[in-house]
Amino acid sequence: METNGATVVISHHIREGRDHDYERWLNEIGPLCRNARGLIDWQIIRPIQGLTYLYTVIIRFDTISNLKHWMQSDDRKQLIEKILPLLAKDDNYYIKTGLDFLFTSENGTMKPPVRWKQFLVTWSAIYPLSIVIPIILLPILKRLGFPSIRLVDSLFISCAVVALMVYVIMPNYTKWIKKWLYQ
Repeated sequence: METNGATVVISHHIREGRDHDYERWLNEIGPLCRNARGLIDWQIIRPIQGLTYLYTVIIRFDTISNLKHWMQSDDRKQLIEKILPLLAKDDNYYIKTGLDFLFTSENGTMKPPVRWKQFLVTWSAIYPLSIVIPIILLPILKRLGFPSIRLVDSLFISCAVVALMVYVIMPNYTKWIKKWLYQ
């Protein structure tokens, strides 16, 4: 049984002036996707109005098979056909599983490292953060008047750890150990 989640990142470069049509299309495909088996969540990163024309849709599923089932479904295929005239480029997407996003190269050409290396790297980064972040964050939360409730503390600590992992630690750490990681 599959236990790793899977994510698809879809990039749609729309033609200038077609953003309202694309938004209507999102309202059409959205309910179908949200009812797909195994959907965890769906996020849309919209273009900067008047400056860019790229929509990025990030969809997470509980398993790779559920994700592939949605991506290859007749509903999606029909709606992609419908949207093609609005697109300046083809329906472009890539699929990643588990923690692969933390190990994606900047240009996306390198294959993710083997799982045991992903485990060691992720653990070696999270372990020190799980010790240091509470030491720093808990006194700040107390000074700000947050009640000392384990669930509240854990919420802020886990948010800080994940944010640091995704935006600061992993991009730099993986560059530093790149040779070992990808050999």
